[in-house]
Amino acid sequence: MSQRPTRIVVDLDALSHNLQVIHAHVQVPVMAIVKANAYGHGLVRVAHHLQAQGVTQFGVAFAEEALTLRRAGISLPILVLGGILGRQVGQLIQHDLEITVSSLDKLRKVEAAAERLQRKAVIHLKIDTGMERIGVHSYSCAAFIEAAVASTWCVLKGVYSHLACADDPHSPKTAQQLERFLQACAHFERIGAPMPIRHLANSGGVLHFPETWLDMVRPGIMLYGVLPDPAAYRSVDIRPALSLLSQVVYFKVVKAGSSVSYGATWAPAQDTHVVTVPIGYGDGYPRALSNRGQVLIRGQLHPIVGRLCMDQFMVDLGPHGSAYVEDDVVLIGPQGEQILTVEDVAAWADTIGYEILTRFNERIPREYVGGPNIR
Repeated sequence: MSQRPTRIVVDLDALSHNLQVIHAHVQVPVMAIVKANAYGHGLVRVAHHLQAQGVTQFGVAFAEEALTLRRAGISLPILVLGGILGRQVGQLIQHDLEITVSSLDKLRKVEAAAERLQRKAVIHLKIDTGMERIGVHSYSCAAFIEAAVASTWCVLKGVYSHLACADDPHSPKTAQQLERFLQACAHFERIGAPMPIRHLANSGGVLHFPETWLDMVRPGIMLYGVLPDPAAYRSVDIRPALSLLSQVVYFKVVKAGSSVSYGATWAPAQDTHVVTVPIGYGDGYPRALSNRGQVLIRGQLHPIVGRLCMDQFMVDLGPHGSAYVEDDVVLIGPQGEQILTVEDVAAWADTIGYEILTRFNERIPREYVGGPNIR
């Protein structure tokens, strides 16, 4: 077991709560997005918990993530959302993974692999409605849809697009993308084909645009209790599931004018008390928090001073502040009457909550509280 004082604590009950309130809000099936190590929360453990909570579909970015889930015993449908290469297709089919088909060429590669394996492939068509990432443009997708409908070796389960600006509740682009997507989907009716599952809404769509919910939603960051953007409305009662904790490992008095850390970017104007915390950018804690971030010690906010190092950083307690070695330090989460959120850390680091969560790497051990005792 890890003896490291720095750790991530994931509240499985908060995940359960978030899933429940999202379900109640949208009243359509939820595809739980667990890519990027379940947004830093731990891919396998989170997926097992959500599967036990009644999720019916997972979404991941890459084939490797999907295969990790299969090896871990996850039996639910898993859609690989990202672009795929031809050499990956056979393995996806063999493991009953659902494939994003983003072009006519990709469709032909999937068909060829399925025929070679004598095993049908389950596919979702990706329509580009304004993201310009992957997918066939909505205005030229008729032949693409017709080929997928006519395919012998592909089972067409879904059709989807991705919203570029739904984090902003006032962006007109979401309405434009929805219109383009519905126009593309209307081609199924024009050719007399059954309508696949239509899914469009990400976290921003779930929070702000009920017209995008359609047949299924794909919440990502909000499933973990974090808003997708500072401008987002908290229209659903989500709760943060992740806390980042550490402990004081050193205490010292720093004399006035004595610089702290690399580059000598900070020095106190008067004698002060400084403690060292054993986590750094080597763990994914942003170096951009140097001289900008804050932490909680004994229920009080204190600033990070000097440049954040690879494995540790320093905190100024002030000339009268005190702390002992092994005192708890909260980097994300509650302590006393205070709380530091992912959104707070993102603002100090001049980035987004997504990046904060997904940067935390496997050097930080993860603990799980609440929920069933699954190992």
